[in-house]
Amino acid sequence: MKRAVIVFTRVPIPGQTKTRMMPYFSPEECAKLHENFLKDIAQECEKVNADIFVCYTPEKGKAYLEKLFRKAKEYISQTGEGLGERMYQAIEYVLEKGYDSCVLIGTDIPELKCSDLEYAFRLLDVNDVVFGPTVDEGYYLVGMKRPVCEVFEKKTYGTGNVLEQTVQPLQEMGLTIGYVRRLQDMDDRDDITAYRSRMRRQKLLQNTHTGRYLLKKQKISIIVPIYNEETTIEKLQEQLENLQGKCEIILVDGGSTDATLSMIRPGFKVLHSEKGRANQMNLGAKESTGDILFFLHSDSELPKRPLEEIKAVIKDHEAGCFGIAFHSRQFFMWTCRVISNHRIKDRKVMFGDQGIFITRELFFKAGMFPALPIMEDYQFSLTLKEMGVKLGIARHRIYTSDRRFPKKVIPQLKVMWKMNRLRKMYRDGVPIETISKLYKDVR
Repeated sequence: MKRAVIVFTRVPIPGQTKTRMMPYFSPEECAKLHENFLKDIAQECEKVNADIFVCYTPEKGKAYLEKLFRKAKEYISQTGEGLGERMYQAIEYVLEKGYDSCVLIGTDIPELKCSDLEYAFRLLDVNDVVFGPTVDEGYYLVGMKRPVCEVFEKKTYGTGNVLEQTVQPLQEMGLTIGYVRRLQDMDDRDDITAYRSRMRRQKLLQNTHTGRYLLKKQKISIIVPIYNEETTIEKLQEQLENLQGKCEIILVDGGSTDATLSMIRPGFKVLHSEKGRANQMNLGAKESTGDILFFLHSDSELPKRPLEEIKAVIKDHEAGCFGIAFHSRQFFMWTCRVISNHRIKDRKVMFGDQGIFITRELFFKAGMFPALPIMEDYQFSLTLKEMGVKLGIARHRIYTSDRRFPKKVIPQLKVMWKMNRLRKMYRDGVPIETISKLYKDVR
């Protein structure tokens, strides 16, 4: 049988395509994202035993599309007043060329597979019309063997029940209808978030043009709680200056009474919060814009390429950390490092000084850091564990200051033992105020 696929698309021109994703993506990024959609769709269309027609707007974009759809049989400029009329005229034009059946697809569905198109053609063998439903109750695919103008009449596209509006009159006419699988179209930032989540479960998506682009374009927000950091703020800023322009950086002050604030250089965003790391980090998260939230302690020393390492972990995990190391060569500090990093893999628990990073969606779903005077990172980690979240760990370590540890071996052992005891007390339900007082005594 003679079959045709119609790719119905806009030309990816900045400012004219995927505009609902702005300002999350710039106009140029929106156009590049759409281009990657088209590359993935072109690959799948070429695997199907059918001729490819590209129906496009505006007219001047033909040369651009010819580079993406190298095996297309013909390029058709869209004609007609509204979206429905333009789709109908494209289908009518192709079927008049003698094709037995044709399938028209939109281009906001980069997860479309050749198997979806093949199935649509098989359904047309026994049905009058075929649809590919979208999650938002529209459709990304429509197929038919003869032009059915009723499919496109009196529809309000972009609303939540387009498919229902379309199907009901067809059924009343006695037409038979088939459905291919439901897919998620990509209209806004929430759809991007959902796609990235699916990539963690469906690894093949990571190797698509769309998948690689969205992994690359994840935005990271570094959130640093600070309080009386005269001794650490300069070194912190030296590290972070190298990352400016590559990510969002937010310093959240908890009411410093020393010279910390006066030492912060122009260009760094500073927020003011109630004292307490939980309050500070939660405020930073609320005011941030990143897809990934990275909570960093002010006395930590980052590895050379922290953003790349974070993205590498988040590709497969919703949360993770760097693990820690100390510059101290003392045996018991080395032991502390080993135990802390083993705890991530064995007990699925991570602490703030290990550099916690997490997807924005999961952070707020988990309820943010609990408003505790201490153990907020521990409880947050326990919450993630209860939710069944699998933690990832970055390749390199984050160096943490050992300034809070005594210099001699026996006092170091006492501190490590007491910290372990405090965590046990917390799990046993001892009042947090009691633990907080004991913590101050330990440190």
